[in-house]
Amino acid sequence: MYILAIDQGTSGTKAIVVDGGGAVLAIAEEALRPRYLEGGGVEQDPHALLDSVLTAGRRAGAAAGVPLAAVALANQGETVLAWDPATGEPLTPAIVWQDRRAERLCAARAPYADRVAALTGLVLDPYFSAPKMRWIRDELTTEGVVTTTDTWLVHRLCGAFVTDAATAGRSLLLGLADGRWSGELLDVFGLGSERLPEIVASDAVVGTTTAFGPEIPVTGLIVDQQAALLAEACLEAGTAKCTYGTGAFLLAQLGTSPTRSTSGLATSIAWRLREETRYCVDGQVYTAASAVRWLADLGLISGAEQLDAVAAPSSDGVLCVPALAGLAAPWWDAAATASFTGMTLSTGRGHLVRALLEGVAAQVAALTALVGADLGAPLSRLRVDGGLTRSRVLMQAQADLAQLPVEVYPSPHATPLGAAACALMALDPSLDAATVVGGWRPSAVYEPAWPAARAAEHLERWQAAARLSKEIS
Repeated sequence: MYILAIDQGTSGTKAIVVDGGGAVLAIAEEALRPRYLEGGGVEQDPHALLDSVLTAGRRAGAAAGVPLAAVALANQGETVLAWDPATGEPLTPAIVWQDRRAERLCAARAPYADRVAALTGLVLDPYFSAPKMRWIRDELTTEGVVTTTDTWLVHRLCGAFVTDAATAGRSLLLGLADGRWSGELLDVFGLGSERLPEIVASDAVVGTTTAFGPEIPVTGLIVDQQAALLAEACLEAGTAKCTYGTGAFLLAQLGTSPTRSTSGLATSIAWRLREETRYCVDGQVYTAASAVRWLADLGLISGAEQLDAVAAPSSDGVLCVPALAGLAAPWWDAAATASFTGMTLSTGRGHLVRALLEGVAAQVAALTALVGADLGAPLSRLRVDGGLTRSRVLMQAQADLAQLPVEVYPSPHATPLGAAACALMALDPSLDAATVVGGWRPSAVYEPAWPAARAAEHLERWQAAARLSKEIS
């Protein structure tokens, strides 16, 4: 049984063909570059998104040369657009999860913040879907439907009008307790008259498509970060992973109980599989690989592959708060800006590169501590995936600052492998999650080299710098 699994992300789309044992037979990638606009806008061309899905999927399928049993799709989660349901044509750009232009809409709804959090497990913030949906309606168009990108892409593939439970859980429109669209929340955002997609499980077959060759089922719909959580076998409460992509995303498994965070993190649906809903707590770092791309745009490095060669042995006292798109959990400050502090005339580009990597690691370390507080016990280890895990400097900094062993997932394809796992479960009722994703071993393990006191001192200085970034924004 061969699955075409597609990961439609912010910076590109990846397609893999995987067999029933998890072996990857073929890979194809199509690059995407969001448009970063003044005022916090981040947009993508929907036609480019769809073209990347079709092109990458067809290339991977052709390279594998095997009969496909299904296509699975992982999505960005909180990126939205308006589109015409009659023709499938987009009516607006895709407004990316990083976009901050709905901040004023959230500020106007501040009196509802506690109620929104109680119903959704999330924070009232432009990061999530509903504020951006409202912004589209106010600023761009009242025509068509407004949904997350997964709904549009699936509609273009097979005509269905659906979204999976995990994606719906990132919208600020889903009641966490019952897993249904909430009329009360729709009214908060003035979206009560909108047509919303059907919420389905990640192992539901939602239609068929001929977009990649002979007709095959469309299934395995899931948010990218939750897909990686599944692929890395974070199946027991207290297991956690961090994905280092455009941003860095830390998720910890909660099991079947949606325990609410008391630390400013988000609680949402991890997945709905085998008629069971599991939950996770998560925190975000808005800029990780996008911060590295910023370094490259400035000419400090040629690309991510040069990070370790350029990074100095130490930052020599330089601290970086890489809040180039604001600070996410637990600060939730859209206006926070990036900073370098502690520089002198002897500061060189190597110090800046290392400080930025340590700044990403410091934010993730702060999240690991908060997740531990929510779980009632500290994390014992952190599983990691994503392109930036190739940086030994970043991974060692992560182990040092979080004071945790960091286990690198052996495949660079955690997200599509998680979507493929959902598809395999859809096609074979005898399979369970543990059977499909269990048994992997890390390709590398980074143990903390810093003593705990040094890590604590560094994090205290970094937190002070982060507070200053907030104050001067």
